[in-house]
Amino acid sequence: MRKTGIKYLLGIVAGAFALLCGSTSFAGNTILPYPNQVEWKEGTCRIEKRLSVYCDEVFKYETKKEMDALKKEAGVAYRFSNREQADFRVLFSKDIAKEGYTLDITGSGISIQASAPAGVFYAVQTLKQLLQKEQAAYRFPCVEIADSPAFPWRGFLLDEARNFQGKKEVKKLLDEMAMLKMNVFHWHLTDDQGWRIEIKKYPRLTEVGGRRDSTQLNWYESTVYDKKPVSGYYTQKDIREIVAYAAERHITIVPEIEFPGHASAAIAAYPWLGCSKKEIPVSCAYGVFSSVFDIADSRTQQFVRDVLDEVAALFPSDIIHIGGDEVKYDEWQNSENIKRLMEKEKVDSPAGLQIWFANRLSSYLKKKGKKMMGWNDITGDKLHAYHPENATQSRLDADNTIVQFWLGTPEILEKALRRNLKIVNSYCDYTYLNYNYDKIVPGLEYAHKPIPMEKAYNFYPVPEGWEDRRDLILGVTCAMWGEWINRPDIMYKMVYPQVAAYAEVGWTERRNKEFGRFTDALEFFKRRWTSAGYIR
Repeated sequence: MRKTGIKYLLGIVAGAFALLCGSTSFAGNTILPYPNQVEWKEGTCRIEKRLSVYCDEVFKYETKKEMDALKKEAGVAYRFSNREQADFRVLFSKDIAKEGYTLDITGSGISIQASAPAGVFYAVQTLKQLLQKEQAAYRFPCVEIADSPAFPWRGFLLDEARNFQGKKEVKKLLDEMAMLKMNVFHWHLTDDQGWRIEIKKYPRLTEVGGRRDSTQLNWYESTVYDKKPVSGYYTQKDIREIVAYAAERHITIVPEIEFPGHASAAIAAYPWLGCSKKEIPVSCAYGVFSSVFDIADSRTQQFVRDVLDEVAALFPSDIIHIGGDEVKYDEWQNSENIKRLMEKEKVDSPAGLQIWFANRLSSYLKKKGKKMMGWNDITGDKLHAYHPENATQSRLDADNTIVQFWLGTPEILEKALRRNLKIVNSYCDYTYLNYNYDKIVPGLEYAHKPIPMEKAYNFYPVPEGWEDRRDLILGVTCAMWGEWINRPDIMYKMVYPQVAAYAEVGWTERRNKEFGRFTDALEFFKRRWTSAGYIR
């Protein structure tokens, strides 16, 4: 794990050096996301290729990792010394927030203070953007920074159920998230079009559910398919490797396993999971389908617990996402098993049954030390035309549940807040990276209305008038949904450079944001992403 972290830092430090090589001037607007307290000073700090380094014991690993990277990639020799002699100090301070840091650059040296390794890591991300290489030394502008994130949740969602991207691409995304100080990787691993995570007790989930015969082209109403088989999944060994890779970058991976809808791939593998008990294929089309789990069947209930057991053991995150979105109730309404369950549990409607199911999952996960997260469909509010008005009087338990708001009116979000539900705001009209199809994917000019960069940048996760309950808003997640994204280069065009706007939404306080400064700072990352081949 440590070697992995060092390799990562070698790459990104080298990238920063390469991009800034030969620079002799500095503009104070190059940091992204922008720190929340900055005071620029006169002068620069010039450091020769011999550094004396001191760090408090708690930061020994993080500091050595950084220094080893500098030595190997940039020839910066270093030695650890005592505090008085060091010109690069990494110090512990209990008064700084967990992810916060201070960075003080003077003419005589650099000092970082933090209360946790994440703070040191984020300080270094800032430092890299300030570095300028000279012929025989490195130069930094003098500055005092006291920084911590606006929100604790700064997320990026990758949907690999629709189109599998693979371990290499995931690691690339994690690298860029780390540079942008984003800290939650929301991994959408199951859906109608594919099941991408190995579950040892149910091998057919990947053997059957991880494959499909073809893929729909153009758009949801299209009858054109490419007739090319699609497959791919992550073994549990792969999962552990990626989880460790993310942890080195102070990123938590939150897995999403869809229950009770978007279930075609699972039911194709085990038909008894569905209400009809009939064989169905893994879906080759995109959209919302009627196949749902038969949650009245004791075998299905055990299946769900078994899957959650294996997933919980793989991911250290204290949160597991259970999806819960876009559930069509047709099969439930036609199922005698479901009707009997609803009568037994005194549930008033299919929407109420979904809340009952979500509450059971939340209780089960709580016993395992995990919180449940789901899309805001799990609140029972009407979001879709295929759902009735005022569907249920049932209430979602707020105690162990996080709701990810993606669709609906501000009133629906406010209702959830009044129930003291914790929220991650991913409102689709502001945060969905895939809404930019019309400019990127040929043939989809009539798709979603694109989200301009400035609109994305100006998104604020806290609804108007709710600033006094900001504690309920954990933060933001931008979403890279995978329909139509069958090649990495298409994904890159969707993600970059737009993802940088969401990084600043999550990190920089609203009062400190300025779009003009952001676009100037974005040039550093545009050069980086052009060099990596992500943008042109």
